[in-house]
Amino acid sequence: MKLQVADHDLNALLLPPPNFSMVEDGIFRSGFPQPSNFPFLRSLNLRSIIYLCPEPYPEENLEFLKANNIKLFQFKIEGKKEPFVSIPKDAILEALKILIDVRNHPILIHCKRGKHRTGSLVGCLRKFQNWCLTSVFEEYQRFAGIKSRATDLQFIETFDVGSLRQCVYSIIYQYQGYSSNKRRLLYREENLQKPQTTKV
Repeated sequence: MKLQVADHDLNALLLPPPNFSMVEDGIFRSGFPQPSNFPFLRSLNLRSIIYLCPEPYPEENLEFLKANNIKLFQFKIEGKKEPFVSIPKDAILEALKILIDVRNHPILIHCKRGKHRTGSLVGCLRKFQNWCLTSVFEEYQRFAGIKSRATDLQFIETFDVGSLRQCVYSIIYQYQGYSSNKRRLLYREENLQKPQTTKV
């Protein structure tokens, strides 16, 4: 009987993907989720995933998304360090538009290890949130560790959030919660361009 309880407890464990963390209320980041992470992801009640790699999403992951009604937004950003491949600004800008639209929340951002591409996207989000550059870099380096890339930091530093702020006229602020004054962003229906999504 004790063995059965132990097995049940083992099966009930929720294992997060590598490098998992909460970015903001309703926004999460991680490395690539494996099937062992699916019960944990299910507990987040995700609506969307932003996937920042060019490789096709594995079939078992697609089946998990379909079973849980999760949208997949894929941005095919190369992750090679040598030879250096610059991060496409347009892809980051489009990913940010999806990220700040609360209709896509709760949302998970991930690449392969949750360090460089994910860190670059989160860094650009922080710039949009008016974080000081020192804090943006500290957060990036906390996840990248000794594999921190100067090219990523340079990309974040030079990324023009003004191009995203030009869309602000199409954004309305909504306050959620009874006692909270959290500002949330939501695109107006008539001005929202439909991003490419993967059918699951």
